[in-house]
Amino acid sequence: MTEFMLHPRRPCAVLASCLFLVLAAPAWAGQAYLSELEDLPLAPGLVEHPGGVLFDSPGGRIIDATAGGDTTAAAVDGFYRQTLPALGWARQADGSYRRDTERLRITVDGDRRPLAVHFSVEPR
Repeated sequence: MTEFMLHPRRPCAVLASCLFLVLAAPAWAGQAYLSELEDLPLAPGLVEHPGGVLFDSPGGRIIDATAGGDTTAAAVDGFYRQTLPALGWARQADGSYRRDTERLRITVDGDRRPLAVHFSVEPR
């Protein structure tokens, strides 16, 4: 009969990993993403509107989507300034973002309630 023994330090590592997953899970659980751009998270408070467009062309993808919600333009801008660089998007001087061969524009209509946000991706 073979006995299974844990290394004396291993239980701490396993416990630490489990604790991390339990504490981080709520942040992942509620995160929504645009359906047409599956790696673009929606800022907190936004809900995607139906009817987005995805078109694959020889030059690249063209995506058009909208979302709305009870939030502020500053909160949306801050969320994407913090989140998008970690996803490979680099902010440009004109406020758009670039990644590989694509340009992402996020336009916020701050005069409407609920707030309206437009996302467009096109080849650059």
